[in-house]
Amino acid sequence: MAKRGKNYNNATAEIDAVKTYSLEEGVELALKGVYAKFDESFDIAIKLGVDPRHAEQMVRSSVVLPNGTGKEVRVLVFAKGEKEKEALDAGADFAGGDEYVEKIKSGWLEFDRTIATPDMMGTVGKIGRILGPRNLMPNAKLGTVTFDIERVIKEIKSGKVDFKVDKTGIIHVMLGKASFGAKKIQENILAFVERIIQLKPSSSKGVYLKGISLSTTMGPGVKIDPAEIRTLVKQG
Repeated sequence: MAKRGKNYNNATAEIDAVKTYSLEEGVELALKGVYAKFDESFDIAIKLGVDPRHAEQMVRSSVVLPNGTGKEVRVLVFAKGEKEKEALDAGADFAGGDEYVEKIKSGWLEFDRTIATPDMMGTVGKIGRILGPRNLMPNAKLGTVTFDIERVIKEIKSGKVDFKVDKTGIIHVMLGKASFGAKKIQENILAFVERIIQLKPSSSKGVYLKGISLSTTMGPGVKIDPAEIRTLVKQG
């Protein structure tokens, strides 16, 4: 077992590993565990009562966080003509067609998200084996295959996050930076959980939100009471 540092152990000492905390308590405890010299990310992991092996129980979508993620996102848009110009005017970092396909084939991957107009998907398909495994492929279900380029770029730049339940039934995403402070982080958490609840598959039986854990990049996990968060979401 890896040996933990003094700072990590001090943070862990503040947390009851068995207890599930309220949202407010949990966020505060997670933030108390921040000790790195860089601005640590604030993450959430949610265990869902679904079986991702069945297509109808796959939970996958996106949400625009009210306070963004605090991360600068480099956007590549596959488009041509007026749509290419529209993309650059809207704030895309890169926009074009075949020239970017060739760059990517040569190993260039200096971007975080991609968007494509529907007429460019045949071109983008040539590099599907490169983009797909890295979760960089434009996807109609996530709204990134569209002619509404300007809107989607602005959503991504302002804090839109994609998520997908993994094979163990867990969704894990970054919901901001420790420097946001407790209030903004709580707002992002509630917006995210509300979206997850909206996506509950009709075939999912029993408890849907089975467990929620919060953590920062270097800190320990803090368990949150799912029932309390469901109540807060309904009240909102």
